Amino acid sequence: MDLGIKGRRALVCASSKGLGRACATALAAEGVHVTLTARGAEALASTAAAIRQAYPGIEVNEVAGDITTPEGRAAALKACPDPDILINNAGGPPPGDFRNWTRDDWIKALDANMLTPIELIKATVDGMIARQFGRIVNITSAAVKAPIDVLGLSNGARSGLTGFVAGLSRKTVKHNVTINALLPGPFDTDRLRGVSAAQAKAAGVPVDELLDKRRSENPAGRFGDPEEFGLACAFLCSAKAGFITGQNILLDGGAFPGTM
Repeated sequence: MDLGIKGRRALVCASSKGLGRACATALAAEGVHVTLTARGAEALASTAAAIRQAYPGIEVNEVAGDITTPEGRAAALKACPDPDILINNAGGPPPGDFRNWTRDDWIKALDANMLTPIELIKATVDGMIARQFGRIVNITSAAVKAPIDVLGLSNGARSGLTGFVAGLSRKTVKHNVTINALLPGPFDTDRLRGVSAAQAKAAGVPVDELLDKRRSENPAGRFGDPEEFGLACAFLCSAKAGFITGQNILLDGGAFPGTM
């Protein structure tokens, strides 16, 4: 299927590794010029080089910096001032017990996983409306549907973003600007392994044992492949997806037990 987005421009946050990288790669495969952001300059450069090699006709810009800071956002938007596609993504806050979290911990989580996406939407959505095309995808978490006990900071911040988008997305869609969220379940990423290591330590079991248990308990019998996530993201960003907005699409191998 031709997704109809060849020649468009995308700003993809936290895209040096994992799900962000998968989204950037899938968009580049569809002919989208991509601007990549991440804190780690070395990993970012490696990802940018890989995309350039795989898709030589695509413009790939890289901006090393922290997207959760005003300076990081300004640098990213300077490199890609008028994106047609915005992929909001940032590493989740650390796991733990809410009794140990301070106000500063909460503010940091909100800055990264709620306020940063809102600031980037604010900076780009009017341009999308003027051009009568825009696709915004927020990478949140399956925890929005089914909270994870040790990820309270993430549960709260990402749910706040979800509530905000629920209203805004109904206002922009008439201008062919959609805003949706992808909710990843257990994908084989550094984030999954880091959270699993903390859970294994708390439970007093080897991390490999916990990972094997998590795989076997998932209805799919495995973890997700980031490439699968990237392809889903590319479709939501396509010209074919203009009637999908305000949705929270769960990619979890069937782990969530609800009917809706």
